[in-house]
Amino acid sequence: MSSEFKRTLVTAALPYANGPVHIGHLAGCYLPADIYVRYLRSIGHDVKFVCGSDEHGVPITIKAKKEHTTPQAVVDKYHQMMGDAFNEFGISFDIYSRTSSKTHHNTAADFFTTLYNKNGFTEEITQQYYDENAKQFLADRYITGTCPKCANPNAYGDQCEKCGTSLSPTELIEPKSALSGSKPVLKETKNWFLPLDKLQPKIKAYLEQHSDWKSNVYGQCKSWLDSGDGLQPRAMTRDLDWGVPVPLKGAEGKVLYVWFDAPIGYISATKDLLPERWEDYWKSKESRLIHFIGKDNIVFHCIIFPAMLMEHGDFILPDNVPANEFLNLEGDKISTSRNWAVWLHEYLIDFKNQQDVLRYTLCANAPETKDNDFTWKDFQTRNNSELVAIFGNFVNRTLVLTQKYYNGKVPVASSYTKEDLLVLEELTAAPQKISAAIEQFKFREALSEWMQVARSGNKYLAENEPWKLIATNEERVKTIMNVALQITCNLAILAEPFLPFASQKLFALLNVQPLKWLSAKNSNNLPDGHQINQPELLFAKIEDEQIQFQIDRLQKSKLENELNKPLKEIKAETSFDDFSKMDIRTATILQAEAVPKTDKLLKLLLDTGVDQRTVVSGIAAYYKPEDIIGQKVCLLANLAPRKIKGIESKGMILMAENAKGELCFVSPTNLNFDNGAMVK
Repeated sequence: MSSEFKRTLVTAALPYANGPVHIGHLAGCYLPADIYVRYLRSIGHDVKFVCGSDEHGVPITIKAKKEHTTPQAVVDKYHQMMGDAFNEFGISFDIYSRTSSKTHHNTAADFFTTLYNKNGFTEEITQQYYDENAKQFLADRYITGTCPKCANPNAYGDQCEKCGTSLSPTELIEPKSALSGSKPVLKETKNWFLPLDKLQPKIKAYLEQHSDWKSNVYGQCKSWLDSGDGLQPRAMTRDLDWGVPVPLKGAEGKVLYVWFDAPIGYISATKDLLPERWEDYWKSKESRLIHFIGKDNIVFHCIIFPAMLMEHGDFILPDNVPANEFLNLEGDKISTSRNWAVWLHEYLIDFKNQQDVLRYTLCANAPETKDNDFTWKDFQTRNNSELVAIFGNFVNRTLVLTQKYYNGKVPVASSYTKEDLLVLEELTAAPQKISAAIEQFKFREALSEWMQVARSGNKYLAENEPWKLIATNEERVKTIMNVALQITCNLAILAEPFLPFASQKLFALLNVQPLKWLSAKNSNNLPDGHQINQPELLFAKIEDEQIQFQIDRLQKSKLENELNKPLKEIKAETSFDDFSKMDIRTATILQAEAVPKTDKLLKLLLDTGVDQRTVVSGIAAYYKPEDIIGQKVCLLANLAPRKIKGIESKGMILMAENAKGELCFVSPTNLNFDNGAMVK
């Protein structure tokens, strides 16, 4: 770690207080931040870890309306739920604050006023949608309409969640108010904009000083700066009644934009934590600021917030922003609206006292530079094959044999072989390897290096077999067991950032007060004759039934979403003349086989009554070839032929989608229909 910094302030993205925490949040932000902070504390560095609930913005007001309650009631509920879950999971914030606090409102208002007095904003009159029935301006999320890119009829005023296109409300086709359902009108309003276009040279210079940032972070920022239009002014106020009021005369009914308000939450949280010393962490050149976030927040933390800090002038800028990519779940994108998620508060109930299993799995699969996937089967394997079979097995054998042979007292090592010395040399080198990886934010690599220590311990015991030597060479066994115990103690030290609960339990079993990181550079942390406690298992095997329960719960969510999916809207009108051009006939499937090197395609031979023809159909996920021989189908016979995977397909079988999203044949119910009968 660079010696130029006396202290470090670590922030974790403020979670939005309109729902509970899921594993995507943990893997993307909170777990890596906690590992990093725990490591800094262990090496004796002055570090503070701040976070809190982000409690303003439109989604919270929408949720409050849906639940027929107040925004404050919504944020109170989820602030408590998230804070409790983080604490139980071992995320060791020094403070978990909230943006609805008085301290935060005052801090955000003062920050805005400072920028305003420095002419840091431009005042602009813009046209914004207004709901005449609800008598209020509409934030982007309160406007829905048809996406101009993909024709999704339920796009929002800021983004189409179907195709991912960023939008402005005026781009929507047939916009309507989410409040009243009426068509909104455009009305003039005044807001204050941060002129990012004018600040771009300063922001670019700042980012170029940090070209060593993670490639996914630096690359995304460069793409924003180097795009054709470059940075554009962004409104820092909104016409809304929930948030930090804009502290200006004539700005009644307006609040600070949530992305102006939220990052200032880091400052206000530090104020609440250290009322007398908060400036040491925010305004001293001897301090550094590290933001842990997910990739969806990169622009706000690497461009907009630094721009705000630059314009204010009193604050240090972020030294690093080690953002992670997204974690998927069982091959599908995590979705809170579809309940396709593993919720932290549910995990803590279903896997009581097994926080470290999830911490280990999420770190081992961390999406550090690209999206990664969490599966319940992998979770089970990580626990059973690594935490139980490697780490847990080594520790348990070491402690059990020590109790059996020496009544739980550390034996005296009489002499060391070359093998012993090599093992101890590797043991004392491990802290530096793990440190180097952590300080580069390579937490997966750091965890792997830690597990390698446990693997080496297992290998050492297996090769030396003290349970066999005890009858013939007791002095040799004393040395073997002393070495194994020293490895065990150092594993407890080095595990603490990753597996704090297992580390604490292992120290208790060793009857030792928790030791700091530098102690792991020694190979004699347990003195001769030291009394250890009775062995206990650190981890338990996770059974198939537990895993299947979790998989079934996810599949149930998927099925419920399919069943509740609204019917697709009927397409635009067509004419009878257009329909009459389609030659739809009945046919029988004579042969069916899979198309090589594809998962979805079947090659079908159809008897149309007029000819036999080949049709390629994407139904392999729903039907086996041998099960559909003789199936009556409806065929669009005059569709222009096209080559699919080198096979000429003449026509298209008509299929329908059921409530589960499965494809089903559209077939004649009267089996007396001859092949070739026209469908009219």
